[in-house]
Amino acid sequence: MSELDELLALARATAAEATALLRDVRPDHVRTKSSPRDLVTEWDTRCEALVRSRLVAARPDIAVVGEEDGGDRGAARRWLVDPIDGTVNFTHGLPLWSVAIALEGPAGLEVGVVAAPALGWTFWARRGGGAFADRGRGVERLQVSAVDRLDHAMLVSGFPYDRATNPDNNFAAWEHFQRIAGACRRLGSAELDLCLVATGAIDGYWESRLAPWDLAAGALIVMEAGGTVTDTRGGPFRAESGEVIAAGGGIHQAIVTELARVRATTEESP
Repeated sequence: MSELDELLALARATAAEATALLRDVRPDHVRTKSSPRDLVTEWDTRCEALVRSRLVAARPDIAVVGEEDGGDRGAARRWLVDPIDGTVNFTHGLPLWSVAIALEGPAGLEVGVVAAPALGWTFWARRGGGAFADRGRGVERLQVSAVDRLDHAMLVSGFPYDRATNPDNNFAAWEHFQRIAGACRRLGSAELDLCLVATGAIDGYWESRLAPWDLAAGALIVMEAGGTVTDTRGGPFRAESGEVIAAGGGIHQAIVTELARVRATTEESP
């Protein structure tokens, strides 16, 4: 077994423990962070503590960077952990939330695992090894959509927590794609958005102003499912940038082009 296979097994086992912790719970205490829409619960912190302890115990040589307790974001090799991606959904009892664990090294993403405890789904990939899921029907290998027209495509995106006050809020792009795409959806968990692109259920995804732990695991899963993953201008993907376009090759460039058109129109507006 290669080192990446061992690290993937560690991430999957840790995600399974997190799933067991969270599957049937609802939060008793909810507090806000950066804004009234940016929530954290006792289960976010408990889950991150569990994940962090397992990863550090197994591989103390690899840094852990989590949404709630931080870490060395400049480490050459680091785990990126989102204990509950989609906390707003979680607090409302909507099952579209996930636990994400990714490993990033000097050469890029190496391992990604996303578990959706309330749905009973798990997605995983390692670099060069393909992308897989278990959604209650046994293990399946993932492949992105072959849709090649935006007007036939279902897209997904999201909005930042400070969208009520910050003009960089994705509203213009959302309205634009609502007019030209086959359909647009907003699900509330970036990591699940990416995994659904990897399954082919969603044809493409764009978003910006996210954290690296919101994107890293799902981005690798899309890549290993045959998708194209870049920043929002079509350049190389970096989780630290907080921005992404992920899609099958048939519509990826079209999303890049349309986002450039939106930026140009917005910049020209008085």
